[in-house]
Amino acid sequence: MRKIILLAFISLDGVMQAPGGPKEDTSGGFKYGGWTAPYGDNVSGEVIQRLMKPADLLLGRKTFEIFASFWPQHENGWPGINDVTKYVFSKTMKKSDWKNTVFLKSLADIKRLKNSKGSDIKIWGSSKLIQLLLKNDLIDELWLNIFPLTLGKGKKLLDTGAIPAAFKLVESTVTTTGVIIGNYKRAGKVKTGTVGN
Repeated sequence: MRKIILLAFISLDGVMQAPGGPKEDTSGGFKYGGWTAPYGDNVSGEVIQRLMKPADLLLGRKTFEIFASFWPQHENGWPGINDVTKYVFSKTMKKSDWKNTVFLKSLADIKRLKNSKGSDIKIWGSSKLIQLLLKNDLIDELWLNIFPLTLGKGKKLLDTGAIPAAFKLVESTVTTTGVIIGNYKRAGKVKTGTVGN
């Protein structure tokens, strides 16, 4: 079985829309595209480079379109991105000129992919796809980059009903600009108790 690992840049209020640039995703009138740019430093750069090591990708249609318009011509910024398999969850898109692209149309397709042999699968962005995976307990690990700002409206990481699930913090870093980077792995079911007993 392959692990599905989510990598997300989020604000304190959970917004993950358009972290990379003003024109990345303006849907819904979002006007803060590129909100992560002021927070870059060597610490976050080292962690991101580690997370960008080649692995197959699972992407929603919108994120795939953003990636496909940029990364094929800029592989020097993400070595191996053109060679890994890009699995795209879309009911409308059927083909792409970006090599090694495979289209998935259903939750069953994603479950088959997870149960296949191969490398871990990383998800970048893809807010709607994330909601589907969280509802169906298909995410094994989270890499969250939590930025010290609130954005109000925008696509959110936890928006429409993730199942109750426990995670364990296995690695954390705080950057010089106040970004908290945490790696969380699934740790079974939610446990309850009484505080103070």
